Amino acid sequence: MNEPLRFDGANVLISGGLGFIGSNLAIKLVALGARVTIIDSMTPEYGGNLLNIAPVEKQVRVNISDVRDAYSLRYLVQGQDYLFNLAGQTSHLHSMRDPYTDLEINCRAQLSILEACRENNSKLRLVFASTRQIYGKPSYLPVDEKHPLRPVDVNGINKLAGEYYHILYHQVYGIPTCVLRLTNTYGPRMRIKDARQTFLGIWVRQLLEGQPIEVWGGQQLRDFTYVDDCVEALLLAAVDPKALGCVFNLGGDERISLADLGTLLVRLHGGGTCKICEFPDERRKIDIGDYYSDDRLIRGELGWQPATPLREGLQKTLDYYREHLPHYV
Repeated sequence: MNEPLRFDGANVLISGGLGFIGSNLAIKLVALGARVTIIDSMTPEYGGNLLNIAPVEKQVRVNISDVRDAYSLRYLVQGQDYLFNLAGQTSHLHSMRDPYTDLEINCRAQLSILEACRENNSKLRLVFASTRQIYGKPSYLPVDEKHPLRPVDVNGINKLAGEYYHILYHQVYGIPTCVLRLTNTYGPRMRIKDARQTFLGIWVRQLLEGQPIEVWGGQQLRDFTYVDDCVEALLLAAVDPKALGCVFNLGGDERISLADLGTLLVRLHGGGTCKICEFPDERRKIDIGDYYSDDRLIRGELGWQPATPLREGLQKTLDYYREHLPHYV
């Protein structure tokens, strides 16, 4: 895969840049010669962690700000060439328990970002990180971009609204936007203290702390995207003209049941146990069953292809947290 080179000297803004995907993206962009500004609220319930940018902490600018602050956004988007819009509330359960916060962050704040761009910098390239959760329970597999959209929780509904805002502002105002629907992204720097961001995170913590991995259900099939591959897709979506106004699924080359995934994680760690558990009632109501993506569109249009096998990605993840666990729990 050809390395995107158009970021040398570019001004790049990353919302949620101290979080999981945003920090990995920032590190990559610095390596590509970009001038990176990070927006992050450092809200304790979300994924922001200053350790995440330790490799580039002296080479990036960090603005502790909330995407719900429309005034700061108007200033921050000025002079930027690219905006990677990654900030969001990611917990499906918490979106049901606190729907108004999810609405503010995943819906209203997205409109504020787009309005700031429209008024102050309508030419910057904008990539929005959405989620496979908007599809709901699949009618068929693998799920392509033409699948019906029927979210099963408040988070999915608000992320879908955020998508539509981005595409609408491209169609009506000409803001060059693109949407990526992410699926089960994992890797170093993900939140592991709880399951707010990804269930794999809490599994890693349980394993490294000597607790049994709790697998809810176990038979559900999933695919996974290693964070470096996700970052590569974000970069391609930002620079390729064919991405403008489009929506793309991300996925992975391997499909695996959650029970087998837990067993693989234990094996790679060299010990531990998996415990199959019944779904909590509140979780069962919003579970989507089997899900894996049809990502042929982004492969064909942008030339993206995941490069990290699941086993390798899981090993890199475990190695990272063995070294840095105290900073993440």
